[in-house]
Amino acid sequence: MNLPLPTDRAGADYRFKRFRTRLLIDDMTFPRNALGPGSPLPEFDLPTLDGGRFTSRALGGRPVLMVFGSRTCPVTESAAPVLKRLHARFGDSVRFVLVNTREAHPGQTIGQPATAAEKHRHAHHLRHHHAIPFEVAVDDIDGTVHRAFTPKPNSAYLADPGGTILFRAHWANDEAALRRALERTTSGAPVHDRSRAMVGPLLRAVGHLPGIVTAAGSRTGRDVWRAAPPLAVLGALSRLFARLPADRRGPAAVGAALLVCAAAAGLLAALT
Repeated sequence: MNLPLPTDRAGADYRFKRFRTRLLIDDMTFPRNALGPGSPLPEFDLPTLDGGRFTSRALGGRPVLMVFGSRTCPVTESAAPVLKRLHARFGDSVRFVLVNTREAHPGQTIGQPATAAEKHRHAHHLRHHHAIPFEVAVDDIDGTVHRAFTPKPNSAYLADPGGTILFRAHWANDEAALRRALERTTSGAPVHDRSRAMVGPLLRAVGHLPGIVTAAGSRTGRDVWRAAPPLAVLGALSRLFARLPADRRGPAAVGAALLVCAAAAGLLAALT
């Protein structure tokens, strides 16, 4: 039997079992002292699913793109194809590592891991589900490394081989911003930037909410409706309009776009 590891209060809070509005609000912003361009990476030493180590003291001779994600994160769901495209283009010059974190939307089918072994199983599930072609590392159940970066469900950090952060993306599905940063660093140009894109990444991710609810369990859907009604509405709309035939999406698509923009604006206004 795998017994839960000893935890501190912050670690126990990190391993929430029900998604709440407070978590969504925290996900939307970085504090002023959060790690960003120019910051050194915190020290870490994580196991990878292939039996290796991902450690801050031996990053290798290439820049590193470090991405956080989980199986029940709709942004991770939308970011996986982006990361695979970028890896196909830059994987020979940049080390890509996906760090498995806490579940963003735990439910009764995919819950919050309570043991190290369970966390590893979730990481294997994440890699298999997305057919990730690069390294997958596993944080501990208390999210020690994730918390050191200010935990966001799907943030990304580009660091040089010496461990200095060059670029930070709030959401790893921000393909244009990540591509620009990777192009500059692989061409030898200086990089010192961050992506603050918000509405676009959220809209790209929200259509994956119904699939996340199906995978994680119906409780996840109820939690999203309670904690973030605008996102739940957008998720429902994405399912409705995705089923319309392409030749009937003229006026319907316009109406859906207006509803999406209104709901997104309302969400952002409520959070600021």
